[in-house]
Amino acid sequence: MTIYLDHAATSWPKPPEVLKAMQQCMEHYAANPGRGSHAMAVQASRVLFEGRKQLARLFGVKNPNDIAYMLNTTMALNQAIKGFVKEGDHVICTAVEHNSVRRPLEYLKKTKRVQVTYVETNSKGELSIDAIAQAICDTTTLIVCSHSSNLLGSILPIEAIGQLCHDRGIKLLVDAAQTAGTLDIHVDRLGIDMLAFPGHKALLGPLGTGGLYISPELDLEPLLHGGTGSQSEAVDQPTVRPDRYESGTQNAVGIAGLVEGVKYVLKETPSRIHQKEWELTQKLMAGLMEIEGVTLFGPDLGHNKTGIVSFNVGQADSSEVAFILDQSFQIAVRAGFHCTPLAHGMAGTMDRGAVRASVGAFTTDQEIDQLVIAVREIAKHVN
Repeated sequence: MTIYLDHAATSWPKPPEVLKAMQQCMEHYAANPGRGSHAMAVQASRVLFEGRKQLARLFGVKNPNDIAYMLNTTMALNQAIKGFVKEGDHVICTAVEHNSVRRPLEYLKKTKRVQVTYVETNSKGELSIDAIAQAICDTTTLIVCSHSSNLLGSILPIEAIGQLCHDRGIKLLVDAAQTAGTLDIHVDRLGIDMLAFPGHKALLGPLGTGGLYISPELDLEPLLHGGTGSQSEAVDQPTVRPDRYESGTQNAVGIAGLVEGVKYVLKETPSRIHQKEWELTQKLMAGLMEIEGVTLFGPDLGHNKTGIVSFNVGQADSSEVAFILDQSFQIAVRAGFHCTPLAHGMAGTMDRGAVRASVGAFTTDQEIDQLVIAVREIAKHVN
C-alpha cells in the first residue's frame, strides 16, 4: 500500500461520502444543470447551488452567487487576473507565487503593457509587509498573493496586506491553493476581493473542481464566452452571477463530490485540520533534522506553516530521491521545481529543485515515521 504524501498536489484518499455522492449523481441525476426544466436537470442545478452555499459558509461569503465554479485554481487565477487587469496597470505579487500567477502576468506584460513587481521574501518564504508597501505606485491596481507557498509552507500575512490594499484603494487577489480547507478564511475580515481555490486539495473533492470568489463590487471580463443556460436569446454574455463566469456545461458529478468534501471540512473545522497537519510537519521536520546531510527549507521548527516539508538529501538530485522513495519504499512525494521557480530562487534550490512531502487530513504518525526511516536509509548511500 502506497504511503501518500503529495497532498499539496491533490488530496487522497477522499472521504467515503465524496465517492458516494458522485456515484449517486451518475446513477440518478447526471443531467446538464441549468439546461432544462426536467427533474434531473433541476436536481443537478440544486447540487451546484448547495455547493455554493457550503463554500460561502466556509469562506464567509454573503452571497453564494458571488462564487463561480472553475476547473481548478489555475483557471480561477486566470479569470481573476485577465478579467481585472487593464492596459497600463501595475500589479504587485510575491516571489513565491505559482506559475498560475506568474505566467498570466508575464503574458499581460507582453500584450497589455502591464507592469509587474515581484516582491522578494527571505529564504524561508517569509514576507515583509513593508516590502509590499514600498512597491506600491500610482498605477498599482492589484496585489496578488499566495496564502501559503506551495514549496516552503510559509503563511503570508494576508490580513495585513488586505488592510494595506483597503487603505490604498487597491484590490487583493489571494491564491488559496494550499490553504482552502486548512486555514480559516473569511473574505471580509481578511480584506480579500477575489479568492481562487481548488476543490481537489484540502477541500477533499475530486479533480476538476475549484472556484473563484468575486467581490460584488467587481465586474470582471469573462474568461470564457458562450452558453450559460440563461438569456440564451441575447447576443452578449449575461451580466447575472454566477452565469457570467460559467459558460459551458458544469462538472455536476465533481461538484456533487465537492459538496460532501466541504461538509466534511466544515464538520472537522479548518483550525483542527491545520493543527493536526502542523503537528505532523513538526514531527517530520524533527526526524529529518536528525539525519546527517538532510537540508530543510521553509520556516523553522516551531513556526506556523501549512502541511508542507521540503528538503534535499546530500548532493543527490531531488528527482532521484523521490524516485527511490516511490520505487523502493512505496512513498509518494513530489520533486523538482513545483511550478514555482521564483520560490526556488528564494530558497536557493534552482540547481536541483527539492523533495516535497505534504501531509493531509488523513495522514498518520506511522506514515511520517516510515518516511523518516526511508530518508535515513537513502542518506547512507548518497552522503
